[in-house]
Amino acid sequence: MPAMTAPKDLYPLGQTPPRGTVPARMHAATIRQERFGEPRDAFAAEVVDVPPVSGNQVLVWVMAAGINYNNVWAALGEPVDVIAARQRRGATEDFHIGGSDASGVVWAVGDDVEDVAVGDFVVLSCACWDPNAADIRAGADPMTSTSARIWGYEDNWGSFAQFARVDDYQCFPKPEHLTWEEAAAYMLVGATSYRQLMGWPPNVVGEGDPVLVWGGAGGLGSMATQIARAFGGVPIAVVSDDSKKDHCLRMGAEGVINRHEFGHWGRLPDFGDADAFGEWAKGARAFGQRFWEILGEKRNPRIVVEHVGEATIPTSIYVCDNAGMVVICAGTTGYAADVDLRYLWMRQKRLQGSHFANTEQCAAFNDLVRDGRIDPCLSRTGRFDEVGALHQMMRDNAHPPGNMAVLVNALEAGTKELP
Repeated sequence: MPAMTAPKDLYPLGQTPPRGTVPARMHAATIRQERFGEPRDAFAAEVVDVPPVSGNQVLVWVMAAGINYNNVWAALGEPVDVIAARQRRGATEDFHIGGSDASGVVWAVGDDVEDVAVGDFVVLSCACWDPNAADIRAGADPMTSTSARIWGYEDNWGSFAQFARVDDYQCFPKPEHLTWEEAAAYMLVGATSYRQLMGWPPNVVGEGDPVLVWGGAGGLGSMATQIARAFGGVPIAVVSDDSKKDHCLRMGAEGVINRHEFGHWGRLPDFGDADAFGEWAKGARAFGQRFWEILGEKRNPRIVVEHVGEATIPTSIYVCDNAGMVVICAGTTGYAADVDLRYLWMRQKRLQGSHFANTEQCAAFNDLVRDGRIDPCLSRTGRFDEVGALHQMMRDNAHPPGNMAVLVNALEAGTKELP
């Protein structure tokens, strides 16, 4: 009888442990407070302990991980020091393992896990919460719970490591037709867009509804455009560069507006300055007229998909249709966004905040991907040692249209199985 090989304490990237074996340590790309700054410098390769799992927790052998802007913020240490914030809640780790998108294989499960099994191929969502929180027990949408947080940003043990730890409800079936890197790239931006467009009745996209999509060539915009089309909407995308137009059209945009054709962006001028306010209104009207030209009729957007914030909210509120909705999930140009309340109340428009998605919305969006109705829009795949470099590209707005991912335990792009 051959001798049994003792399990290793640490496995190289791409070398799969025997089924049922959880090594003590793992390779990770970490951020530490003394390295806060530009992402290219903030991320570093380390070997750390593999986190234990218990209760409803799941340990996932990460094959690929998605790149999102939240870990640009984590790298900078602004606007929140995520390490210090966790330590105030009782965490003991002095490092951050980011990554809020992943594909991989369930490797170990806690005693209370029922719907996920070791060996399942999964994609992960980034929303986590305390199922026993009082507001959730009282019937609140978990994403509105005071316990809700984002895994791989607010919560540790994200996807930039060989193993990631999540709760069982964060696991969804991996689309069989996608490679590991494609499957790692879509959930955060896609489920966020799904909730924006389908999660706020009666303002949900329907047949023939015009939809304005800011940042149409980015990950969020690429998903929003496809989702709007999937439900019969007519999306029109806004970009910052004409080179991005073809991508938006491939995603299903009816047409594309280059925002640099207009110069009225930013906060509203003082209402008492008639000349300045008149000039701003002239720019906002011209933008609305450009929307009409592309649409082919004088109809305003029923839904405006926002994440830009300070620079664009005044225009979004202005051009939104009567009883329509501006739905926002971020503020990439700043948080001090001005609203002319006359348009909001007299034309009964809605300004709605929206944050990622709940379990049902993640599942519904994932089904669209599994059915082949949504393309993950993967535009670049990097090596694991390029985690910092790809986040730097995102910070510098030098990344290609769509989404980016890095290979973790999948060492070659284009694979769908374990190494």
